[in-house]
Formats: sequence, structure tokens, C-alpha cells
Amino acid sequence: MGSEKGLMNNAKTPVTSRFCRVSGWMTEIMEIKAEDSTFHVLFIPGNPGVVPFYKDFLESLYEFLDGNASITAIGQISQTSKDWESGRLFSLQEQIDHKVGFIRQDMEGVKVPIILVAHSIGSYISLDILRKFSEKVVYCIGLYPFLTLNKQSTKQSLIGKLAASCVLSATASFLIASLRLLPMWAARRLVSNSLGASWSDTAVHATCTHLRQYHTMRNVLYMAMTEFRELAAEPDWEFMRENQSRLAFLFGIDDHWGPLQLFEEISKQAPGTSLSIEREGHTHAFCCTVAGSVWVAQHVATLINNRFTHLQ
Repeated sequence: MGSEKGLMNNAKTPVTSRFCRVSGWMTEIMEIKAEDSTFHVLFIPGNPGVVPFYKDFLESLYEFLDGNASITAIGQISQTSKDWESGRLFSLQEQIDHKVGFIRQDMEGVKVPIILVAHSIGSYISLDILRKFSEKVVYCIGLYPFLTLNKQSTKQSLIGKLAASCVLSATASFLIASLRLLPMWAARRLVSNSLGASWSDTAVHATCTHLRQYHTMRNVLYMAMTEFRELAAEPDWEFMRENQSRLAFLFGIDDHWGPLQLFEEISKQAPGTSLSIEREGHTHAFCCTVAGSVWVAQHVATLINNRFTHLQ
């Protein structure tokens, strides 16, 4: 706890942001480059896949890893502050192919081991990346993982119905995008006083710059629709058993995306997987608070440091 408080109060090495084309699609990247990396962390966000939400987490993780790792976070296609793709909608599989393309395009020359860290549906995406790059990727950490549908969740059922309806998705996206009529200061105050009452400045700013965009919300909901289709099936337990020594997952106490039933099922199906439960109350949207970002970053760094002491 002391190290968490110290990090929250101290200046951190800032992430840098850039845009590049990956497989032809404009992509938002956030990164911190270490002078002498012994490994490289590739972070895959959830959905929304807006990487600026994770700024505090990425900077905290870099500090907890003592600058031994370069860190790269890649956003989901067309979940940016500008509609680069002219309203096109992208499925879960297209988002997976996009991340695979990024590794082939931008990380082929990385000579150090790659460690995947992922949030929510990003955990599902990272398993597919591990399947395709088993020689380059040495470890995969899923945070509050969304790996299969939770049929007991009323919230998930409602979100699924919203995402499945073109009319409802378009209407919800239009209503949210209408908040663009507000000046930035008014939008920030609205978010802070409602959705983000306990949110960090980072999360409030990312909400106002990215989620007030019609194309972003349509893509969030379209991707969610395809997630519900793909994740109706059981996880690939055989693959997870084969790679259980390279897998770790962090679960929350009350998380309908990654319920404790999934924790129990993984412990039965792939008992060699490293499993943890977060009991600090940071929730699935950990990256929306500074305290949540720092706590989860310390947890991830501890997993990596304990697993790869030889890389330090």
C-alpha cells in the first residue's frame, strides 16, 4: 500500500501517443520506450478500446517494472476521437486480425520476449494472439477477463439486446454523440457529476474526447454484438490447458463480465493457470480511477517480476 500511495503522488514517466496505419486502418497507439528493455509489454484494451483511458495504468506499470520493459498499448479500430474510417463498423474478428497485423508489422523486429497484458474482451483477443505467436509471446495476463457469456447476468442480457438491434444501437449512439453540442468544460462537468463522480481526470477526458463521437459508440456496440455471438461458445479449454503455465487472470468480486463462476471453471479446467481475485473494490473499470490503475499495475508487475526474475 505504501508503494501505491508513493507512486500516486510522484511524477511518472509519461506515455507518448501516436497514430499509425495497421493493416490499412488508422490506429491509436500509446507507448513508453525503455532505454534497455529486457522484455516488451503489449497491452490490449477492452471494449470500449480507447487507449487514453489506460494512461494512468500504463505509466504506473512502467514504474513498477523499474523501467525494464517497453510498453505499447494498441487501441481498437475506429474507437478514436476522429472518424478515420468514414463510419465503417468493425467486428471482434476484425479487431483480432488488426492486433495480429500490428505484431507482424511493428513488433516483428522486437528481440526481447513479449508479454501480453489485456483487459476484458482484450483477454479473449490475447488468447488468439498467443495461439498465433506462441514463440514470441511468453506470458499472457488477463485483467477482469471476458471469455464467455454469463447467462446469469441481467446486465449482460440487456447490453446484448441493445447491441443486437441496429435501431437501438444507432439511437443510443446518436443520443450520446449529441453531447458534442456541449462545450468541453460543460461535458467534463456533466461526466464528473454523473458517470464519473469518482473517476480520474484521465478517464473524464477520454470520455469527453472519444465517447462523444457517433462512430466510436456505433463501433463499441457493433463490436459488442459480435462478441456476444462469438463468446456464446465455451472457451477453448484444451488450448488453455496446453498453455496454462503461461496464463494468469485477475478477477473481481462482483464483475458480470468475468464472474467468479469463470474463476472456478478455469481452476478446474486448467489448474496450472495463475488465478487471483481483487478484493479492493476497484471494479471492472479499474482504469477509470487512479487508485484502481495503480493497484492493478502493481499486481501485474508483481506477476511479471515473480515469473521472470531472470529478465530483471
